Amino acid sequence: MINIMNPNKALWEKGDFTQIAATMRESGEELVSKLGITKNLRVLDLGCGDGTTAIPEARLGADVSGVDIAANLVAAGNARAKAEGLTQCTFSEGDASDLNQLKDNSFDLVVSIFGAMFAPKPLDVAKEMVRVVRPGGKIVMGNWIPGDPTLVAQILKISSAYMPPPPEGFISPMLWGVEESVIERFVNAGIRKENIYFAKETFTFKAPYSPTKFVEAFKNYYGPTMNAFEAAEKNNKSAELQQELETLFNSQNKSDTENSTSINAKYLKVTVIK
Repeated sequence: MINIMNPNKALWEKGDFTQIAATMRESGEELVSKLGITKNLRVLDLGCGDGTTAIPEARLGADVSGVDIAANLVAAGNARAKAEGLTQCTFSEGDASDLNQLKDNSFDLVVSIFGAMFAPKPLDVAKEMVRVVRPGGKIVMGNWIPGDPTLVAQILKISSAYMPPPPEGFISPMLWGVEESVIERFVNAGIRKENIYFAKETFTFKAPYSPTKFVEAFKNYYGPTMNAFEAAEKNNKSAELQQELETLFNSQNKSDTENSTSINAKYLKVTVIK
């Protein structure tokens, strides 16, 4: 029997997302500081990567379970937690659309920042998040917004133009950035519409190198951009893709220091009360 790789797992194990995550640490900490984390709070960080929000949650005293589909990111997260002596922070592999290893009502807070939005089967993802959080507990998501003029939405938009059309039945992850879609998914999972709240927030990517080098990091380490360059290469269009991304990154760079990058990206913050 041939073992077929889960395409979502393959995407996020491609390259090395920790190289991008390194530019997200400061904003990750700032976001976590506003979540009202208290000592021994039971937190599930879903689509956690190598711990951009999970590690700061644990530093504040929470009991954190990080779950991600990518084995390399889980290993990196566990290494970071161990290096900091955060014994109450563990990372494990799992699929946001089927958290069969987690019990009902077992967390006070579920956090997913630019994580679960990329999992297929969004209705299942919403149901699973609702299932594992306790009554009265909270779910907080950060989701990129389709059509937004800021960085990440534009990277994904530019990249998709060089890719073959998605398979039939594909549901864009960007729909998690549309309020009506979010409401529909959580209401379907048993949440009252009145218990779903939205806010537009800003996340900042900061890198100690130029925007052009930042494009190289996405090209070499970020699965979706790596796939876009592979597809562009087949059509002899990789130089065009490179130019589009360099123009985008340089035009959005707010850093006033040479050879450093600071780029803002807007996202939809979703808060759900069970």
